[in-house]
Amino acid sequence: MALFKKRTVGKPGEWYYCLVHRKVEEGPECPAKDRFGPYVSREEANQAMETAQERNLEWETDPKWHDAQRGGEDTPA
Repeated sequence: MALFKKRTVGKPGEWYYCLVHRKVEEGPECPAKDRFGPYVSREEANQAMETAQERNLEWETDPKWHDAQRGGEDTPA
């Protein structure tokens, strides 16, 4: 008998998008490392990949996170 059971984290009523199975799941079906969420609804979880793509694009184009090179002004002497 195992002393420690490996359990997934989550609760029924919470929705997740599983990256391994590429499907929406309710509650703790897959390990947390393999999913996005929790989301408040099945529909929101179903849009997880699109939401992630939008957030990545926002981050990649956010000037606060990426210092632009200014023609040598910021290069040390």
